[in-house]
Amino acid sequence: MIDTSQLLLFIPAALALNITPGADMLFCLGQSIKWGPKAGVAASFGVSTGSIIHTLLAAFGLATLLAATPWAFEVLRWAGVGYLIWLGIQAIKSNGVAFDSTKTVTSHAQENGEVKRLIMYRAWREGTIVNLFNPKVAIFILAFIPQFVDPAHGSTLIQFLIFGAIFNITGTTVNSIVALLGGRLGKIFTCNPSLSAWFQRVTGTLFFGLAAKLAFDRR
Repeated sequence: MIDTSQLLLFIPAALALNITPGADMLFCLGQSIKWGPKAGVAASFGVSTGSIIHTLLAAFGLATLLAATPWAFEVLRWAGVGYLIWLGIQAIKSNGVAFDSTKTVTSHAQENGEVKRLIMYRAWREGTIVNLFNPKVAIFILAFIPQFVDPAHGSTLIQFLIFGAIFNITGTTVNSIVALLGGRLGKIFTCNPSLSAWFQRVTGTLFFGLAAKLAFDRR
């Protein structure tokens, strides 16, 4: 059983950390503006999926290996850098056409419902990959959550998983709210092709910036 005092300390701490703007939040905002608020929310659930996997790895001790093995950390980090660069190139190449989702998702998706499902899946998938390819998430979870785990209050594994779930719930909530607010901006871009083309270039630059941050930030 988790100590109530620890829980009362953990929830506001987790919320404060999740409110702080970071790569995941900016990614969800970008997806929301680009494809609409539902896509932004789907991206936030993708980020949460990646974070849950990081939490499970940390809970079962695998993230400790990542923290202690420099080459494994570097491989994962540079994979994330490469993926963000790829996203940036795709955004710039689209030249604003991406806001017309019925033309860019796939030529085989004739039904509007199918197009929307493909957009949701794509946003979720990319959110998951962006989060998974950021080893700092695993290191952060490994460093943050154990501070609140107390062996005197039962299974440390169960406590770790509960705290991880709370952290993910607060993060998903925050990112979803940001995505819903960002979706309003997307409507403006859909009505202005030149503005949407400009935003795609900005989005691409943002992805490049996130890639640079991941590449050059110290471990």
